[in-house]
Amino acid sequence: MLAFPAIDPIIVEIGPFAIRWYALAYISGLILGWRYMLRLTGDLPLREVQVMGEDGKATTVREPIVSRLAVDDFLVWATIGVVLGGRLGYVLFYKPGFYFDNPLNILTVWQGGMSFHGGLLGVCVATLLFCRKRDIPLFTFADMLGCTAPIGLFFGRIANFI
Repeated sequence: MLAFPAIDPIIVEIGPFAIRWYALAYISGLILGWRYMLRLTGDLPLREVQVMGEDGKATTVREPIVSRLAVDDFLVWATIGVVLGGRLGYVLFYKPGFYFDNPLNILTVWQGGMSFHGGLLGVCVATLLFCRKRDIPLFTFADMLGCTAPIGLFFGRIANFI
């Protein structure tokens, strides 16, 4: 039988503030996924976009279907989707009775409670809304996201053992 190491789930604790391994996994997955997605934008086909110049004249420029700025903005959308979706998934799937009786405890994320499937649904909703708002082809963006998702999944699975 394999011995399972007893690793403290808290990396650093300063007074009431604590950083957990699971939070580090989320942060690492999001940042490394974002960086990889930025690299993927260079491989995308170009599209023509009308841009207003300083002189007030419209100019046509060619840019990737998904710009680097859009990927930067999506990092915020994905973070919100993962955290809100993960927390709501935990509340609805694992302890709905407790949280319906104590709704203010839904906000106590520092006590733990995130779900993978809730986070996945949250990112899916965030992606749909983001692509609609930015007029980005959903399937092109989903292909990029599908390439980056294993990074976050890797760190999340490792953190599950801690």
